[in-house]
Amino acid sequence: MLTDKTVKRAGMDYWDKLEVFRYDDWEDFKAKNPNAKIYMATTKAKRTHTEVHYEPDCYIMFGKESAGIPEEILVDNEENCVRIPMGHDIRSLNLSNSVAIVLYEALRQNDFLGLETEGNLHRLNWKE
Repeated sequence: MLTDKTVKRAGMDYWDKLEVFRYDDWEDFKAKNPNAKIYMATTKAKRTHTEVHYEPDCYIMFGKESAGIPEEILVDNEENCVRIPMGHDIRSLNLSNSVAIVLYEALRQNDFLGLETEGNLHRLNWKE
C-alpha cells in the first residue's frame, strides 16, 4: 500500500516528482491502457533484456519478489518477456536490482531522454 511508511520512506524526497496510477488488477490496467507496449521481466523468458528495443513510452512490468509475474500473464505475452542473464544456480536477483538493470538499459537505448547526463563537482571544477 502506498501509504505504508516503509514505501513512503523508499521514495524519500521524490514523491512529488512521480505521477502514480493505481489499478485494481491486471485486467483493470489493460482496460485503461489498451495499446500499451509492456515488457515483462521474468527469470523464465527466452530473450535477454538487451535483445529488445524499448520504446520511449513503453512499460516494464516486474512481479512480486517472492513469486514473479503470474505465469497466466506470461504465456499470453511470451514475445514481450525478457530476462537478465544469471548463473545457472541462481534463482533470481533482488527485485530493486533487477528493476535498476532493466530500467537503465531502456533509458540507455533512449539516450537517457529527460535525464541529466553530465554532473558537476561540489567544490572543484573538472579540468578542461
